[in-house]
Amino acid sequence: MSLIDLLTGNTSNQVAEQAENKFGINRNQVIALLAVATPLIISYLRNKSQDAKEAEALNSALDKDHNGSILNDPSQVEARQAEGGSILDHIFGGQKSTVENQLSQNTGISIDKIGPILAMLAPVVMGYIGQQKQQSNVGAGGLGDLLGGILGNASNQAQTQQSSPLNDILGSVLGNGQAQSSGNPLNDILGSVLGGGGNQQQQGGGLGSILGNIFGK
Repeated sequence: MSLIDLLTGNTSNQVAEQAENKFGINRNQVIALLAVATPLIISYLRNKSQDAKEAEALNSALDKDHNGSILNDPSQVEARQAEGGSILDHIFGGQKSTVENQLSQNTGISIDKIGPILAMLAPVVMGYIGQQKQQSNVGAGGLGDLLGGILGNASNQAQTQQSSPLNDILGSVLGNGQAQSSGNPLNDILGSVLGGGGNQQQQGGGLGSILGNIFGK
């Protein structure tokens, strides 16, 4: 399963349906949030994996808790919401509120709901990474390359998909400016993450640069 498959397939739709039922959020908004937040989470994990201790911790967490089963059973997401919140606390640290504010402003999901929905999505993203890790048979030392490869492959695939339901959703949810900037809003997002200082800085401006490039601010 590619990252694009994750964002456009049954898993994302089932997660969006659960979030819609629980929070009263339009499912297209949830899918757009997943499409924006997933490459951001992966990019930030790639940054953190450049540190040997962080890579070991991530490797251990993937082996222990994220074997990919959640992709086949998205009903787990609600029960694992608290776990998802802890995951996001670790990934984003002191930048978490900035991330939530930016995502809230750009997806139209209210700030009081953005955090809980992201917490539902985080175990899905980790499950996807864990599945890819198992299939590639890599350890802590190979996580940076694995995560970079996931983003690179997704960007390449997005370039070949000039029209897709996900692009339509992203264009409508993220706004006309985003939709008109390219025929492929998803590729804009992935390209911005890859080109936005993704592995230049771990602290402070690094995340801000990524968000700024994603949202054109």
